[in-house]
Amino acid sequence: MVQTSLVRPSNPFQPPTFVSIESERRHRQERLAAAFRVFARLGFAQGLAGHITARDPELTDHFWVNPFGIHFSRIRVSDLILVNSEGQVVQGEGKVSQAAFAIHSQIHEARPDVIAAAHAHSFYGKTWSSLGRLLDPITQDSCAFYQDHALFDDFTGIVLETSEGKRIAHALGDRKAAILRNHGILTVGHSVDEAAWWYIRLEDTAKAQLLAEAVGKPILIDHDIALKIQQRGGTHQAGWGGFQYLWDEITHDQPDLFD
Repeated sequence: MVQTSLVRPSNPFQPPTFVSIESERRHRQERLAAAFRVFARLGFAQGLAGHITARDPELTDHFWVNPFGIHFSRIRVSDLILVNSEGQVVQGEGKVSQAAFAIHSQIHEARPDVIAAAHAHSFYGKTWSSLGRLLDPITQDSCAFYQDHALFDDFTGIVLETSEGKRIAHALGDRKAAILRNHGILTVGHSVDEAAWWYIRLEDTAKAQLLAEAVGKPILIDHDIALKIQQRGGTHQAGWGGFQYLWDEITHDQPDLFD
């Protein structure tokens, strides 16, 4: 395994710092490959749909992404492809999903702060998206998204054009997540770890509300309380930290992802 975090903080749950572009790039690639393996384990791999991207630390208008047609459970660092702002694969072998480029290129362009973005067609996220509603603060965990997720309320079919991706990016605004009506969910972060963790948490939040509403009317958490929880549990640091347990598990069980 390649050592990427060349300067480690004293707190193991602080994001690492780097002494070179190369080490930072390798770190993002490893986290990206691990995120795909975690998504596969959680059942988020749905045929050819789904993509997670990581901005390159040097070529900042380029992003790393999964090649079209490889199952999430098989993705290794060496499988990742680098895509430029024109949608051309400039490093690695394989094709980029047209939908992945149409959506992610526009999010990365509109949000310079975003290092990674995640989108898939996981079951509860796409089910909730059919309602065309934001999620409510009905659990402590759901408050991470309180006033920090958006609704893209204009489904027009499979996203194949960057103009559609631009509209999704506009709807997302400065938030961490979006419900794409009749489509699914999308999350972003200041690290691959954060984007992946928010996706997992958003899927779980959708599941919790669907189940709660199936048996009754959920009791909403008061605004002031929900906001305090969001300000503590919905931060970039909280998103990064949440993924670390999954990182430890998947890299222990599937070390071939580093190949």
